[in-house]
Amino acid sequence: MAVSQSQLLPAPFLTDITKDYAKDLGALTSAPLDTTQFAPKVAPQDQAQLDAYTRATTQGQGIGAYAPYITQASAYTGPTGYQDFMSPYQQDVIDTTLTEFDKQAARGMQGISDLATRSGNLGGGREGVMRSEYQTQSDLNRALLQSGLLQQGFGQAQKAAQQAYMNQMQMAGTVPQLQRGDIAGLGSAGATQQAQQQAIFDAEREQERLEAYEPYERLGYLGSGIGSMLSGYPAQFQSSVTPNPTPLQTALGIASVGGGVLGNLLGNKGIGPYLGIN
Repeated sequence: MAVSQSQLLPAPFLTDITKDYAKDLGALTSAPLDTTQFAPKVAPQDQAQLDAYTRATTQGQGIGAYAPYITQASAYTGPTGYQDFMSPYQQDVIDTTLTEFDKQAARGMQGISDLATRSGNLGGGREGVMRSEYQTQSDLNRALLQSGLLQQGFGQAQKAAQQAYMNQMQMAGTVPQLQRGDIAGLGSAGATQQAQQQAIFDAEREQERLEAYEPYERLGYLGSGIGSMLSGYPAQFQSSVTPNPTPLQTALGIASVGGGVLGNLLGNKGIGPYLGIN
């Protein structure tokens, strides 16, 4: 008796593509993926940032930039702070003024002598008293004039020293502020350049990652498509397999077929009469 065996098989093209997919998958995943080619990289500091840091941490440029001005300002204070501002021509002015004063004083003394001569008291006691009083007043006036000139020079020098002190204190605040502005500008410009370099690194890393994973993603899309077709493909082929009959099965089959033919020829009488059997 023949035995038939039925199998439900996918479409032939699906069988072929599935075999190819399994082969490619094994080849692709047989070796580990080198991830160092798209490892993250951090952009180094830009030179402007380095310069900003150097200036910010250098004594006298960023840190303590005010110190020289404070030191200089302190030199303009105290009892000797005015000396640097005394006019180098002050003594010449004093000497010239006092010389002129002395000339005027001498003329006054001569006037006393002339007056004594006209009054007939030349060399007398009255002339001596007048000379003494005049000289005393003249000396007092000379001293007052000299002290006034000195006081005027000192006052001007003191005022100039105070102004210089204020200027230095103002510079002590202005210079560090300007330097901080320069440092901030350098830092900002450097940060912009660093961000640009970081963006380039990130773009390169993403490009390398896409290139490295492209075969995996392509194979993944292929696998997803095959899975969808295998699970939902409507047309499937039915294959029937009939084993070859054995010699006995062949003989029995021939006898069965022959008996059927004779029966049809003899009808209901059967084959007995032909064989001498009633």
